[in-house]
Amino acid sequence: MGSSDRLFRGQRTLHELIGGGLVADVILWRQRNLTVGILLLMLATWLVFGRCGYTLLSLISSVLLLLVTIIFIWAKSASILNRPAPPLPELHLSEDMVNEAASFVRSHVNTLLSVSQDIAMGKDPKLFFKVAACLWLISVISGLTDLLTLVYTSLLLVLTVPALYEKYEEYVDRHILLIYRKLHQFYVKLDEMRVLTYQQWILEKEKLSSYH
Repeated sequence: MGSSDRLFRGQRTLHELIGGGLVADVILWRQRNLTVGILLLMLATWLVFGRCGYTLLSLISSVLLLLVTIIFIWAKSASILNRPAPPLPELHLSEDMVNEAASFVRSHVNTLLSVSQDIAMGKDPKLFFKVAACLWLISVISGLTDLLTLVYTSLLLVLTVPALYEKYEEYVDRHILLIYRKLHQFYVKLDEMRVLTYQQWILEKEKLSSYH
C-alpha cells in the first residue's frame, strides 16, 4: 500500500502514532497477558461494583475482614501445632516514600491549578473551548450511563479498536479513503450545482431588469 492509500500518511507506524512504549504495547496487544489481565480486572470490577451492588468501602472492609480472619486463624493454629507463623512483610511506610508521593501529587495538582487559572482568566481561549466541549460531552454521556460502565466501555474500546485497526489496516484505509473520495466528489458536484443555480438566478434577474 502506497503512502497515498494510507489513512495516516508517512512512514510512522500506528505503534509510534499512539506514543510507543509500554502503553502502546498494551493497547495493541503486544503485551497480551497484561492486556487480558487489565480487561479481566476491569470486568471483575464492573461486575462487583456495577452488578453486585458493592461499594468500594464495603468491598475493602469485606476483603480486609477475610484476610485478618485467615491470618488470625493461621497464626493461632501455628502456635498450637508448633508450626511457623504466617510470613508477613514488614508493614512500614518510609519517609522517602511519603515525600516522593507528596511531591508527585503536589506537582500534578499545581499544574492542574495553573491550567485552571489560565482558563478562568481567559488566557487560552482554545483550551477553554476544548475543556468546555469535553465537560459538556462527559455531562451528556454520564446522563445516559453510570461512571463505572462508561469507564469499562471506554477501556474496552481503547484496547480493541486500535488493535483491530492495526490488523486490518489496509482494508480499513482502503474503504475509508474510498468513502472520503466519494464524499469529496459529491461535495464538488453539489458546489457546482450551487454555483450554476446562482448563475441562473443572476441571469434571470438581469433579464427581468432588462424588460423594465
